[in-house]
This record gives sequence, C-alpha cells and structure tokens, in this order.
Amino acid sequence: MSRFKLVFFAPVQDTSRILSHLFAKYPQNVGKIGQYESCAFVARGTGQFVPGPEAHPVVGTRGTLEFVEESRVEVVVNDNGANEEIRGAIRELKSVHPYEEVAYDVYRLEDF
Repeated sequence: MSRFKLVFFAPVQDTSRILSHLFAKYPQNVGKIGQYESCAFVARGTGQFVPGPEAHPVVGTRGTLEFVEESRVEVVVNDNGANEEIRGAIRELKSVHPYEEVAYDVYRLEDF
C-alpha cells in the first residue's frame, strides 16, 4: 500500500463541505490514519491571484489582483499501489471545489 499527502487550498467557507465530500466518497482511503478517520490539518492564510482575460473567476475580477482568505488543507490518502485512489481523490476534489483552477500538491509518504 502507498500513502500520499494531498494538500489543497480552498476558500474558508468551502473547506468543511469539500472535506466532508472526500471523507464520504473515500471513507477507507482519505483521512484514515490507523484507527482514526476524517483526519485533516487545516490552517488559514491569504491566497492571492490575478484572473486572466479568459478566466471565469468565482471570486474577483479579471485583470485585478485579488486576496482571499483560504484554508490550506492536508489529508492522507491511502492507495492500493496503482495510484487509483489518489487520482480518484483529486478528481473528486476538482469536481466539488468552487474554483475554476484548483491549487493542490501531492506528496508520497514513506514509513520509517
């Protein structure tokens, strides 16, 4: 089994909804650490961006620098080794996230 850390950024008001969806869709794979489930780390910060001329921003105006209070969310994704679960979690994240372009990172975890 492989383990990954999925890190994404979302507007503060959408964070709980996104996490709840991921935990419900993948209860044995997302946010499960040993005997604990629905595990996540959430920290607040300020994201910034300028929507381009072809963008359809949920927040902000094209061509204008925007600042949004966002959450940085970290969750563990347990995978069968073929990367199916991490790919599925990313697809689900993109399907429920309000942003047109979702900022996320994936890190492979090692056991020591």
